[in-house]
Amino acid sequence: MPARKMRVEVFDAEGNRYTVAFEGQITRDKAVRLLDLVELLGGMPAEGKTASAVAASSGITASKYDKMQVVVSKHFPITWFASREIQAVYEQEYNEPISLSTVATYLGRMADRNMILKAGASNSLKYRLAGSVPQAVPKQRVP
Repeated sequence: MPARKMRVEVFDAEGNRYTVAFEGQITRDKAVRLLDLVELLGGMPAEGKTASAVAASSGITASKYDKMQVVVSKHFPITWFASREIQAVYEQEYNEPISLSTVATYLGRMADRNMILKAGASNSLKYRLAGSVPQAVPKQRVP
């Protein structure tokens, strides 16, 4: 796989320009750190903008797979979901079509990488974010 490149330019309130360039394996964690840096510099958009608007304003072009990861973690953090639900939310969030077969392929890859769990028959698969089950907290005795 060829090395990926990502470059972001941010201007602060004083007109200074900051350029950050990544080359190599770009992960979600690295992108989140970059957006944290943008926020520190005062370059984050107003509350209510979608992730695609943030990416567009930052010069980041995310892949469909990356966008699907955002949709899953943002809209289905603790619930089970079907591929059709992801397709609908993805198309609403990013205003671009995505085929159901593409959604199913990407969800399968996420499951293979243990990012999500899958259950059910092959014609009615359900998915859930791995590690999203709330842990029970033991009650403390009050004397």
